[in-house]
Amino acid sequence: MNQNVLEAKKAHVAEIQEVIKNNKSFVVAEYRGLTVDEMISFKRSLAKVNAKCSVFKNTMVHRASRELGFEDLASSLEGPNTFVYAADPIAAPKEVSKFAKTHPSFVIKGGLVDGRVVSADEVKAIAKLPGREGLLSMLLSVLQAPVRNFACAVKAVADKEQ
Repeated sequence: MNQNVLEAKKAHVAEIQEVIKNNKSFVVAEYRGLTVDEMISFKRSLAKVNAKCSVFKNTMVHRASRELGFEDLASSLEGPNTFVYAADPIAAPKEVSKFAKTHPSFVIKGGLVDGRVVSADEVKAIAKLPGREGLLSMLLSVLQAPVRNFACAVKAVADKEQ
């Protein structure tokens, strides 16, 4: 094999490894049967949540994931795939699941979430989790509840004495 071609492939594998390392979620989905307009609208919806979508050669992703210790990802790497990745572990699975519901030809195959290989069903389950803002509001309401209940009890006692 030509040395220049080999170096280019190594650089491409290193680029994919950086994408996997720098993002908390990396979802594999088959896009066969989608139109260009549908893919453009999908990429726009991903941009709103700071996620990206790329098409890499399956063999290059296989090599990159194998070198990072994610051999189990290989079962998802067949056919024409798109790879959706984001720094937020919930954003990419959520957008991919939402798009897959309205486009039956878009098939979720699996991926990596928080350094762990996940199946398509696990990606869909992760998509059902609330986002960062939702989790923060739940935490704040849990922290606020005891103080609010105490204040209501004190007010009820004060009203009863009057």
